[in-house]
Amino acid sequence: MSLNIRLSRAEDAPLLPAVERSAAQAFACHPGLEWIAEGPLLSSAEHMAFITSNQEWVVVDQQDEPQGFICTKAMGHNLHIVELSVAQAYQGLGYGRRLIAAVGDWAGTQGFVALTLTTFTHVPWNAPFYARLGFTRLADGDLDGALAQLLEVEVAQHSSARCAMSLALR
Repeated sequence: MSLNIRLSRAEDAPLLPAVERSAAQAFACHPGLEWIAEGPLLSSAEHMAFITSNQEWVVVDQQDEPQGFICTKAMGHNLHIVELSVAQAYQGLGYGRRLIAAVGDWAGTQGFVALTLTTFTHVPWNAPFYARLGFTRLADGDLDGALAQLLEVEVAQHSSARCAMSLALR
């Protein structure tokens, strides 16, 4: 089954929270993080903001229905991955890797020096997954102000081990 990647469009926005909810079900069996399966999602309005700024890509099936997405925002010279979600039925098939690769290729042409993200340290499909893609964990002293502040907020909210990671684009 081959899916395609394209920029997200306005008509995708109402469909993307369901994709994120499906993706979040992977946490239902992870001790201490079960709440994510039913937790807050990006709203359709938040997706529209990413869409209108050309900062969201989707992986779509043969009917052009989104089955995954990645949304980003510029943070200085870096492009920060805000959310990466792939519907549960499509997880483990390489679509997350393809979304990251597509965004990395685009970001490089736009002059960004790195992709950044924040993630759980101990969840196999989080930090270890990104490390396999070439992301490196950033030490606290290597975080710029915005990324350090974001990580601090997430650690307080999630009360679980979080880290920031970076993938050099040059």
